[in-house]
Amino acid sequence: MTPIPANIAHPLIEGLRNEVIVRDGAARQIFPNIQPLDYARALDDALAQLNTSQVETSWSDALLSSKGDAAQAKFTYREGVITDARQRTVAANPESVYRVFTGLGGEHGWLYANWLWQMRGIVDRLVGGVGLRRGRRHPDELYVGDALDFWRVEKVEPNRLLRLRAEMKSPGPAWLEYRVEPQGDGKARLIQTAFFIPKGLFGLLYWYVLYPLHAIVFSGMVDAVAKRAEQPNGR
Repeated sequence: MTPIPANIAHPLIEGLRNEVIVRDGAARQIFPNIQPLDYARALDDALAQLNTSQVETSWSDALLSSKGDAAQAKFTYREGVITDARQRTVAANPESVYRVFTGLGGEHGWLYANWLWQMRGIVDRLVGGVGLRRGRRHPDELYVGDALDFWRVEKVEPNRLLRLRAEMKSPGPAWLEYRVEPQGDGKARLIQTAFFIPKGLFGLLYWYVLYPLHAIVFSGMVDAVAKRAEQPNGR
């Protein structure tokens, strides 16, 4: 029922039987420079880790960048965040790769399994979501805050990064991120990462039941972006 591994949850729950109210002030005298937080502040700080600005997790990026092409796909569940990270080496410069993934959505479509994206949009509309009808403001340009089908542009770094926050109905917040890194010799590394923070048991079931389909779509998308970037016009 929790989004953390069982080997962590069990000791935490067992620890609830212990008295945790501080009745001895010796620690304040020994460590006068440490200011303890009250419960409300500590809880706020912990929950803040799930905010948008904290989703970019350095551990997943370090894992991919340190192994080159050894692990082209990596599934991770850590600190309540599920990630599906996939990378490809692209025979194109970062600008060309960036131009392709910032051109996704709207009339351009999603380059792979567009009918599945359309089906997801129809289901989203049926349950009260925004669906795919919003399209995109401009066929080629994206800015922070733009609507992109059932995504919202959350972060853009020219020729480097695009992060989209999902606005479709789902049992937990989700993001899709594209990052490109120069590799020299006219090549670039494309990293596509999907983030999902499941809400309770239903959120976990939602992810794992759909994961076989997600795996096919995510793999096809990163391949399609890489292949499109290697074409002469990148379109």
